[in-house]
Amino acid sequence: MALFFAMRFIRWRLMFYLVCFLFLSARPTDSRPVVFRILAFYTDRGEPDHIAFARQALVFFDGAARKEHAEFASTTNWDDLQPEKLNHVGLVVWLNDFPKTQSQRDAFEKYMDNGGRWLGFHVSAYNDADTKWLWFLAFLGGGVFYANNWPPLPAKIIVDDPSHPVTHRLGASFEAPANEWYVWKPSPRLNKDVKVLLTLAPENYPIGLKDTITAGDLPVVWTNTRYRMLYINMGHGDKIFSSNQQNNFFTDALSWILETK
Repeated sequence: MALFFAMRFIRWRLMFYLVCFLFLSARPTDSRPVVFRILAFYTDRGEPDHIAFARQALVFFDGAARKEHAEFASTTNWDDLQPEKLNHVGLVVWLNDFPKTQSQRDAFEKYMDNGGRWLGFHVSAYNDADTKWLWFLAFLGGGVFYANNWPPLPAKIIVDDPSHPVTHRLGASFEAPANEWYVWKPSPRLNKDVKVLLTLAPENYPIGLKDTITAGDLPVVWTNTRYRMLYINMGHGDKIFSSNQQNNFFTDALSWILETK
């Protein structure tokens, strides 16, 4: 009888340990990697060349995000710029548009002021006297849209800092595919918080046929060091991703902004 109870006791202890093991192994642990979420905003209405860029960019950056083990999602609903959605987003990307309503703008301001990340392309930084968004003007470094060349043309680009993680594979300069290049007044370079990474080379001037840029400082890529952000002027037409060298720059830009503390 004593042996019977002893064996029964051992079986119960073994079952208890097995249940504990299964319970603990099923619990989530802090060591599991956190999924980095990227949310890209764009529009499928308006300027055809901006739409063409956005469609190609969605495919390109989805692939680039996968290589970074990040989750990439996109939306044409700019009302998704709201705190509840952005709480779970590590990087906001604007491909070919920008927020128009006050609630959208307020949500983005709060997101960035609380450590969010932003990657913007081409027309996403457009602002003029009618925009009336002073916070965004300061966020971009103080430059207001002034002029552009037309039609889109390729251009030689100077690399201001070849050692920067975003530009380290470009060398001292490179040839960028056809794009519509924007001029900003005053130049963001004059802002002490702005670090310019790429600039239109002076030997491109005059650039344009119908609308011509003849001279001046034309930053192409920069970051406002007060934020985790990067603005890239490329983004007009379906030739933007036709250069492997420039594509490497895009992937390095994504890697850098994901890692930026």
